[in-house]
Parts: sequence; structure tokens; C-alpha cells
Amino acid sequence: MDSLITAAALALASGDALGALKRVALRDDPPALALRGIAMAQLGDLARAKALLKNAARAFGPREAVARARCVVAEAEIALVSRDLTWPVKALDAARKVLEAHGDRVNAAHAGNVAIRRLVLIGRLDEAERALAALDPTPLPPALRAAHELVVSGIAVRRLRTEAARSAFDRARLAARTADIPALTREVEAAALVLATPAARLVSRGQERSLRLAEVEALLSSRTLVVDACRHVVWSAGNAVSLATRPVLFALARTLAEAWPADVARGTLIARAFRGKHADESHRARLRVEIGRLRAALAGLAEVSATKRGFALSPRAAGDIAVLAPLVEGQHGAVLAFLADGEAWSSSALAIALAASPRTVQRALDALAGEGRVQSLGRGRARRWMSPPLPGFPTILLLPGPLLTD
Repeated sequence: MDSLITAAALALASGDALGALKRVALRDDPPALALRGIAMAQLGDLARAKALLKNAARAFGPREAVARARCVVAEAEIALVSRDLTWPVKALDAARKVLEAHGDRVNAAHAGNVAIRRLVLIGRLDEAERALAALDPTPLPPALRAAHELVVSGIAVRRLRTEAARSAFDRARLAARTADIPALTREVEAAALVLATPAARLVSRGQERSLRLAEVEALLSSRTLVVDACRHVVWSAGNAVSLATRPVLFALARTLAEAWPADVARGTLIARAFRGKHADESHRARLRVEIGRLRAALAGLAEVSATKRGFALSPRAAGDIAVLAPLVEGQHGAVLAFLADGEAWSSSALAIALAASPRTVQRALDALAGEGRVQSLGRGRARRWMSPPLPGFPTILLLPGPLLTD
């Protein structure tokens, strides 16, 4: 490797993308193309970076399998940052195996880290944790170690393990300072803000207040019966009953919880659960059926009793009842939660992350665009959607992934 390539690689490792480009900007040999691609990625021109890395991978000869594998890993990271979730994951895994076979432990570990980041992004936390347990971060230099700790903290935040998340952020800060890359330090500090900003609203006894993640964790582990409107789950002392696929039952549970300790009139329950303006006998009959189903679903956590004018909810164990609600409510909250990260998403990537049909996601995007809450860039397959981050928006509690006991 010649001196200019070595100098450019060292500049990139220290976060000096412009310094690297000064050394290889006019060269078209494969190593220079690869370094130019990584430099352009650091500067934010992801489309150009992707093209340069593809050209570099094609230009490397058959005996340069390691160099090609490194290009694949860099391309996979760019795809992740640009929210191209359709990028072939098998290619990344194959590249990681090539790097391991040739003793490149640093880039093999980095490839594994990129794969785990993708799993976290789409909410497959169980798989991400298994992969994380199998990954040895020891070979990683400080900059990549900081990225690894951000993955660890991301999983901990999604699981609502705030102490573990705080420790991971501290390790990421230390690694970023050691790497002496200001942009990386800013990224870590921005990510750590999730622990200090409001994440949800607590509604109880007719009053409400905002909660941070640590307070949410404490609430869900307490004796309080919590109707979680962020995940559509009912919690009590760490035990959970999911009503995510039963919207009518969840609507009834939330309405009863918001009124506790008072009861709720039948007409109000019908309006909230069935969206009926006028309650007739068929609505009342259906309400009785759904209340019976709610009793069965919450049998271990709460009781639903009939009163003269309607129904009331009460916890089986001593304690309060509260509703955990998003800071911002309305339709398409999950779509907004993803777009609030400030990145540009394609509708297909959102569909993968949300486990929803592309048509459903597109309808949501069109509706949000009509309200002026999101905007699109480009056309056709190059069309991307984004929204400026909303202060205090509860992204973590709306993004996919199980909590606590799951």
C-alpha cells in the first residue's frame, strides 16, 4: 500500500474526511475509490459514497477478497444510515465470514455491529441481543467501540433498562473522547438525551404529567395497574397482558382506566369502543360481550364490575390505576416516530420497520403530507420521506420491540 493511501486511511480513521480526499481525490485505483467512498459517506453524500464503493468492489481482483468484503461492509453501513432496509443482508453476512476467515477481526466485528444495528432499527430485539452476546467487541478501535456501545444502549433503551443504557452511554462517551472525533462525540451526546427528555404522559385520577424513561420503567415495575397506550399493553407489577391485536378491548380498558376510581356510562363506552353516536340495543349487547372478553383477558390483573350506569375497573392487588399515553397522540404515530429521527426514509423501508404493508404506509404518509407534518424528496424509487425532529416526541415508546418481560 503506497504512502498516500496509508495517509488517507489514517485521516479517515481520525474523522478527517477532507484530509483523506485531498490525498486520493484524483485517483481511480480500487483502494482510492474505496477511501473516497468512505470519505464521501462521512461528509454526508451517501449516494456518491455508495456508487464509489460499488465501483471499488468491482475493481478489486479475485485475489483481493478481503478488500471487496470491506467495501461490502461499508456499503451496508451506508444503506443502514440511508434507511435502505432492502439492502441484501446475506451479502453482509458473507463479507463478515470472509473477513473472519482472513483474520481481519476488526472489520469482522464491525460487520457484526452493523447487522445488529439493523435488527434494533426494525425492532427484532431478541435476535439483536443474541447476536450481541456472540460478538466480541475487543478488537474494535475507540471509534467503532463507541458505535458498538450505542447499539448496546439502543437495546437497553428499547427494553426500558435505563441503568444499563446509562452505563452504555458512559462507555460510548469515553470511547468517543479517546477517538478524538468531535462528530462522534456529538452523536453520542445527542443519543444520550433520550434519558433526560420526556417520553410519555401519565394520566391518573383526572390529572396528567410527563415522565422520563426511568420513571416509565419504575411505573411499569410498580404495583400500579398501567394501561399502556404506547404499546397497547396492560401492566401490573411487571406482568403484562397485550391487547395490541384487540383494539376494542384496549379502548374499553383505557376508557375505564382514565375514569378510575369512578365508573363509566355505557353510552360513553360504546362511543369510545365502537364509535357509535347513538347506542341501540345491538350496541348494548355487543358491549356486554366485549366486557366479558375484557374480564377474561385481565382476569389476573384487574376486575371489571357492573354498576348502575355502566362499568368500573379496579385492580386485583392494592394500588392505583393509571394510563401511560404518548406525548403526541393521533393517527400514524408509529410512522411519525420513525421519521422523527431526522433521517430520510423510503416507504418500503418504513413498511419493513413497521411490519406493515407498503400500501398502508403509503396511505399514512400521504395523509401526514396533506397535514404538513412530513415532506417528501425525490420521485419514484428515489422518493424519501422525512420530518424534523419534534421536541419531546416519544420515539422510543412508539418504536417496535418488546418491553421488560417479553
